[in-house]
Amino acid sequence: MQIPDIKSFLNTEVQLFQEVTYPAKTILLNEGQISAKMFFVENGALREYFYQDGRELTLEFVTENQAVASFDSFLNASPSEFLIETLEPSTVYELTADSFRKLLENQEFQQEFNTLFYKRFSEISKRLMSFIKYSPQERYEQLLKNRPELLLRFPQHYIASYLGITSVSLSRIRNRK
Repeated sequence: MQIPDIKSFLNTEVQLFQEVTYPAKTILLNEGQISAKMFFVENGALREYFYQDGRELTLEFVTENQAVASFDSFLNASPSEFLIETLEPSTVYELTADSFRKLLENQEFQQEFNTLFYKRFSEISKRLMSFIKYSPQERYEQLLKNRPELLLRFPQHYIASYLGITSVSLSRIRNRK
């Protein structure tokens, strides 16, 4: 989710945000845990993932100027379906659910967040459709076209997991190019 202009809100509502720097490989949210925070990434990279049949499956990569939370868990105090982990040393602005509700009282923040949320919903819908409509080769080509920086930034096994394929399949796809 792309951050609208979080800096303007940090300047006026600084007491609501906490800046924290985490080392790589830090779990910010565990599967089954109730999410108490939303994270706005200043620098670094995070990953949303879950386990299925002993394998890690990557839902999303979250990089600079993006936000992440287990929104169902964060907004409804239900257990998270996935984990959030730092992939690199990362500086984030943390926002608690109570602070988020206070910010939603600000009309400007509410409008920007709604725009963000609808955009993110559209991205998730497109990603879901890609698993129904496209082959792994086509999903890889879309990733190469839309977010090529991910291919350079993250290990192949994370990229393969994100594409819903094995590392061996990803190697075959890359070798066809």
